[in-house]
Amino acid sequence: MTAETFTLDRRHLMVGALSSITLASGGLMATTTSARAQAPEMLGASKPGHYRFRLGTFEVTTLLDGLRPGDGPHPIFGANQSQEDVAALLAANFLPGERFVNGFTPVLVNTGTDLVLFDTGFGAGAPEGLGRLAAQMQAAGYTPEQVTIVVLTHLHGDHIGGLMGPDGPTFPNARYVTGAREYDFWTKTAPGTQAADAAKNVEAKVVPLAEKMTFLEDGGSVVSGITAEAAFGHTPGHMVYQLESEGRRLMLTADTANHYVVSLQRPDWEVRFDADKAAAAATRKAVFGQIAADRIPFIGYHMPFPAVGYVEPLGEGFRWVPATYQLDL
Repeated sequence: MTAETFTLDRRHLMVGALSSITLASGGLMATTTSARAQAPEMLGASKPGHYRFRLGTFEVTTLLDGLRPGDGPHPIFGANQSQEDVAALLAANFLPGERFVNGFTPVLVNTGTDLVLFDTGFGAGAPEGLGRLAAQMQAAGYTPEQVTIVVLTHLHGDHIGGLMGPDGPTFPNARYVTGAREYDFWTKTAPGTQAADAAKNVEAKVVPLAEKMTFLEDGGSVVSGITAEAAFGHTPGHMVYQLESEGRRLMLTADTANHYVVSLQRPDWEVRFDADKAAAAATRKAVFGQIAADRIPFIGYHMPFPAVGYVEPLGEGFRWVPATYQLDL
């Protein structure tokens, strides 16, 4: 074999090998492409349903009863202000000016002796996306039968709706706690008044449980380490609750502030759902002034889920600082 013949044969071999590789690769690529799964359908937005952390010997779990998008925040928040001023404040905080999302967050506290539930959400029959407390409790590892105490911070529908189910009380082994002033107001509201519809809801959901209910005054104790504090204004007997265990403290502020920007940064701006708007504003400044001074965390029923954070003074009000890993240590 001449050198020229060897060179030609080697070229033919190389070309043939490359062609085989190309064909094989093409076939493999075609097979792989045809077997590749298609992207699934979009599932929609989602948030975690619970968040749990330790506070001394207490174990605290926030539970998302649901989210309600809607128009606003103005005039629900900042009712005594112009739409432009409210929108400007929202824009400065990276929020849209004409739409917002309201969250609803009951709280479970396991003291080691009692399982205490603060507020009950909307309950069965709620609009889509709401009334999810039972499902969130199950996902978090609890059942309604395990709850030993239900505390009602106040008696608006989004806090008492989950008390009753189709077959009776949702929490059959619990006793109940609420403010004496709050209960007296709603059970003595005259028909035909502005609050009459809400009072009917109280009559249906709360009054049947009255025999198992404890009525607290300012400074009253739910159990050791959980103390009620008067925070009137949003409703006539609205209460907040101080938690303390092994020197660690946390405040459950309920509806003292219902929007993490408008109600905190501008505590004097009126809120449609506040029964006594001047008293509610004074309460916001007092409660969050205390929280800021003591540098303790708080859980707000309508704060962005998981609804746990801090506040610091800012101008005429306060700035919301979401908790990150402080409570995970």
